[in-house]
This record gives sequence, structure tokens and C-alpha cells, in this order.
Amino acid sequence: MSQAGTGTGAHEPSAAAPVFEGAARRELDAVLKKYPTAQAALLPALWIVQERQGWVSPGAMAEVAEVLGLTVAYVKGVVTFYTMYHQHPVGKHFAQVCTTSPCNLCGAEGVVAALLKATGCKRMGETSPDGLWTVVEAECLGACGFATPVLVDDDLIESVTAESVPALVARYR
Repeated sequence: MSQAGTGTGAHEPSAAAPVFEGAARRELDAVLKKYPTAQAALLPALWIVQERQGWVSPGAMAEVAEVLGLTVAYVKGVVTFYTMYHQHPVGKHFAQVCTTSPCNLCGAEGVVAALLKATGCKRMGETSPDGLWTVVEAECLGACGFATPVLVDDDLIESVTAESVPALVARYR
């Protein structure tokens, strides 16, 4: 299973359209066989939703709760706890920039400004007008020795500088 921002795009399926039909249901059934309880399969089930919808909508949370025999409140609590689950539509590419102290000392603010400019995003957390990019700050990407790291979809790019941002963005266009 892949992680957040897999490039599925910013789209909002109909609230009435179930996620767990066809291939998605078969994928969930395979996941359920690997875990001792349905509750233990919650995180992978949420990944399935996010891979298909691009985010975890309130309707999808309710569907996950029903399919796994959990309460909606419990599922929402998990979704809101983990930062890798998107609670609103995001761009096709989801870029996270580490802005902790070590990375800030190495130019993270310049990387953020360059990413916003190159992607057309007006502010952090907003999606670009063309729907291709959402840029957010990350508390830490675990690559302090390679500041400034940027995570685009599932790709960790190390030692990003403001000057290298245009080429980085071009790779995903």
C-alpha cells in the first residue's frame, strides 16, 4: 500500500458512491485476512479510501466504520490524529516541506517560497488553481542530515534548495 499523496488527484466523489465495491472491496478483504481484528485493519482501510478518493471524506469515514464494525467517532479520531490522511481534497501532487529548526537554518523558508511560486499555490495548505499541487509544512521528515528535505507524494527528495525547486516541480508536470 502506498502513502498519502499518491497522485490520485483532487476530486470529490459523490457522497453516495461507496468506496468498497469491486476491486476496492477485494483489496479490503485481502487486508482483513492479514489482521486479527477488523479494528486492527483500520489504517490500511483508510489508505484504500485515500488511494481511491485522494482524501478521506466524512462519508468515507462512515463507510469505513460500518464495514469494520467501528463507530464513526472512533474512525474520525484516527483520521484526525494521523497527519498522513487528508481530510479535504488535495492536489494531484502533495508536497511536504520540512520547516523545523535545522531545515530552517539551511534555507527551508526559501524552499517554501520557491515551491509556492513554482506550483502556483497562493499559500501553504491550499491547492494550486490547476489542481496539480498542494504544498504544506511538515514538522519533520526525518532527513535532518540532508536539509531541506521535501516529500512529493511518496518521493523523498533530499537537499532541496530554492534554486533547485523549479527543476523539481518540472519533474512532476
